Amino acid sequence: MDKKKSLILLRLEFFWWLATALLLAGVLFPIYRTTSIYPFWESNIVYILAFVTLTRHLFLLKHTFLGHIQWAKPVALILCIPLIMYSIDQMHTFTVYADEIGLEGLFKNISPESQTGMISYTQTEMLFFGVGSIIATALFPFRMVISYWRTYNRGTI
Repeated sequence: MDKKKSLILLRLEFFWWLATALLLAGVLFPIYRTTSIYPFWESNIVYILAFVTLTRHLFLLKHTFLGHIQWAKPVALILCIPLIMYSIDQMHTFTVYADEIGLEGLFKNISPESQTGMISYTQTEMLFFGVGSIIATALFPFRMVISYWRTYNRGTI
């Protein structure tokens, strides 16, 4: 890969990580603003990062560094195994917590009307990014195998 293309890919990667960080902050700020105790920060951040990054790589692989580095594709494929196990486990934990304990206790310091809205927002946001990241993580290894095969046999990504 030539220097000019590497610089363009580096700028594009920086842009995507900046956009992901802004999305992450925008989605999690309402929860941060209304509660001090939220036991799902880590999994929520992982869900959003995995969903955006893996979906981006699924559709725009030829515009990323990963698309041009052949040895990194099997590594990325192998890293999907613990990520999907973690994602499913955390989704189960969140669902059990929401069903058995309830999210009302997390938002007890706001009005009942706002509390209902925040509970709905939190459940919807967590389920959207959680299920999206699980699906993207399940599809990503197939994309890596296809890309590896195309690069090896055809010279494309």
